[in-house]
Amino acid sequence: MAAVAAVPAVRLSLGRRRCLRCGPGPRPVPAGGAAPRACSTQAAPQGINKPVIDRIIRVDHAGEYGANRIYAGQMAVLGRSSVGPVIQQMWNQEKVHLKKFNELMVAYRVRPTVLLPFWNVAGFVLGAGSALLGRKGAMACTVAVEESISDHYNSQIRTLMEEDPEKYKELLQVIKQFRDDEREHHDIGIEHDAEATPAYSFLKTAIQLGCKAAIFLSERI
Repeated sequence: MAAVAAVPAVRLSLGRRRCLRCGPGPRPVPAGGAAPRACSTQAAPQGINKPVIDRIIRVDHAGEYGANRIYAGQMAVLGRSSVGPVIQQMWNQEKVHLKKFNELMVAYRVRPTVLLPFWNVAGFVLGAGSALLGRKGAMACTVAVEESISDHYNSQIRTLMEEDPEKYKELLQVIKQFRDDEREHHDIGIEHDAEATPAYSFLKTAIQLGCKAAIFLSERI
């Protein structure tokens, strides 16, 4: 239980610090009072649809944060097993995704969802719980989550294309790349016998319903 309750190094709280590049305003600040990281060099384009972009970046940050916690839970159980290196490889990519969305939150001046502490625990519990079902259970969880995330990324891509594909070119490139990574993780799960998990259809449906609820809430609060 100590591992579940542990506060991850990437957890963010909302602080107000002045940055010479970004100016005053809310910025993600590492929990525990550590000095804030340097601002992203990427500047938000002028004339953006702020409510739409805020929702996109907030929910994507929450999703990548949750994915990191899921893989952390899986590694806590299966890290020393034969599938450990595969899970670690996917987790490493999710760490890159989260780092990028941390930077985008600064560049676009977006606050994180207030639900991060809940996703911290829920993600780890989901990852560890699925891993306790064995290698196939962990991969079934991966398939369900990554399919949900890649579908959500596709929806965001359509939204940004309708808004202004040139104005949001850099954000579109990020989302498209991360969507492709999530699809790769989905395929890895299938290749490692996710569909052979007992009650696979039920497990997948339940996890994806949870993902939809998490997306809905993280976009808004």
